[in-house]
Amino acid sequence: MLEKIAFVAAIILPLWNIPLIVRVIKRRSSSDISIFWALGVWICFVLMAPEALRSSDRVWRAFNIMNLIFFSAVVIVVLAYRKNRR
Repeated sequence: MLEKIAFVAAIILPLWNIPLIVRVIKRRSSSDISIFWALGVWICFVLMAPEALRSSDRVWRAFNIMNLIFFSAVVIVVLAYRKNRR
């Protein structure tokens, strides 16, 4: 039972990135989001991915895959909507 709850949470938690993506697109600006933060978090997900994909723990695999997909979308949107600061 607890594993099922954890698995559902692993799928749902990364979906909280969607409102961030929508907000950036609506405002047409990502100037309030640090590029260093976004890339730092994304790099950590990428570096954890090989171990997560090899893991027999399905909750960890699902969480990592979902985070990698949705946070990659965050990084793409943040970089696409970045305005030059001059």
